[in-house]
Amino acid sequence: MQSPRLGGGEGREALFSRRRNWAVGGDMALFGSLGKKLEIVSADDALPGRLARMPIPTTHVITGEPLEADFTGFGQIMVAMGCFWGVERKFWEAPGVISTSVGYVNGITPNPTYEEVCTGRTGHTEAVRAIFDLSVTNYEAMLTLFWENHDPTQGMRQGNDAGTQYRSGLYYYDDKQKNLVLASRDAYQKKLTAAGFGEITTEICEVPEYYFAEEYHQQYLAKNPNGYCSLAGTGVSCPIGLATD
Repeated sequence: MQSPRLGGGEGREALFSRRRNWAVGGDMALFGSLGKKLEIVSADDALPGRLARMPIPTTHVITGEPLEADFTGFGQIMVAMGCFWGVERKFWEAPGVISTSVGYVNGITPNPTYEEVCTGRTGHTEAVRAIFDLSVTNYEAMLTLFWENHDPTQGMRQGNDAGTQYRSGLYYYDDKQKNLVLASRDAYQKKLTAAGFGEITTEICEVPEYYFAEEYHQQYLAKNPNGYCSLAGTGVSCPIGLATD
């Protein structure tokens, strides 16, 4: 399926090639050195962005539910685990998840484009927001998906994808989620250490402003089943059912 943002007959193979070039600092004239992309940009050097929000589809390709709505009564989780295409699929396939979307978070530039995020000059990381039915699943199950399906010890990269946009992040909506996040991190760190991994580098903070990514990124792997997916965990299981008192 051809991306609406890629003219001239380019398809998903071209987008894959461009993504990988950006990830390893391939277009040096436009994007600068890889070293620069491994540091969060300063406010003075960040791109200006824009006021207009990104237009998005009204419904989810898989579930038919809205991407944006009043989700009162449902659970929510916001995560960053590297390339958001595979992350979003991991969550929409999870039992109880009714809607997912991809976007850019915890940076400086308002309403950035994908191309801008890839420069490393917006400060954002690629993120996924998942909405789930609390009668079917819970936040702890979502945390397990988060920890077990990427490597949270890699800093500004996931596998071969390097840059600030690929950093690990976990963003809480309230104090209850915060307590669960911190407890799960501490418990998982013990298991990672025992397995020979380093320190967790996941950024953890209150949910930042969420800027939706372009329409063609939403449920990308549903529209392009053979598209790029770099999602890979450590092979270390995460404890669940953690006490928060």
